[in-house]
Amino acid sequence: MSFAAAIAAAAALPAAAQIRSYVDESGRRVFVNEELPAPRRAASAEAPAGARVVQAALRPMTVRSSGGASFTKDDLAALAHETAERHALDPALIRAMIGAESSWNPRAVSHKGAQGLMQLIPATAQRLGVTDPFDPVQNLDGGVRYLRWLLERYAGDLEKSLAAYNAGEGAVDRAGGVPNYSETRAYVEKVTNAYFRPESGRGTHWWNAPRPVYRLLDERGRMVFTNQ
Repeated sequence: MSFAAAIAAAAALPAAAQIRSYVDESGRRVFVNEELPAPRRAASAEAPAGARVVQAALRPMTVRSSGGASFTKDDLAALAHETAERHALDPALIRAMIGAESSWNPRAVSHKGAQGLMQLIPATAQRLGVTDPFDPVQNLDGGVRYLRWLLERYAGDLEKSLAAYNAGEGAVDRAGGVPNYSETRAYVEKVTNAYFRPESGRGTHWWNAPRPVYRLLDERGRMVFTNQ
């Protein structure tokens, strides 16, 4: 099963399903929804203690989802990329948000109680159907879906959407834009700076927001609709 297929399967399976992973003899990470194969017996003698210490030091950090899958930091980056593409958003934007939200720590908890890679507060997680905000699969899918919805709500206005992600739609609606909260303004600036820097890998084709439609009366008193 490919990594992308495993992620899609993990997102579709109920919380009780167990997705497990192992590295096969070719060095590939394999995801399965069954018991792991028995480990192969090494043909040679056990490595000396010094070699085992070096190998342990080089072993990548892994995190485990509520479905049982384990993810290295590289896996998290691949998961973020796949989730962004699935919801038709620029992966570079999602990477910038994760960096600002949690510094890629899936166990992060803010002083306000926001949780996981994309720092979902419990009320937002519940609203998005995220039952385990520390599960990278669920957290990323919920956070990306929420950002997509905000971009549609604010007609593609990235700054308003990011501000609403941080401070809530109500605060943005009351302010008519980015609210004058130092935390929110700093957050919007941090994400946009990371996203628009030359080396971010930003794409230009992921989000083509429709222009807002305005209603007005022309000089003859007729109702006119225009997106100009």
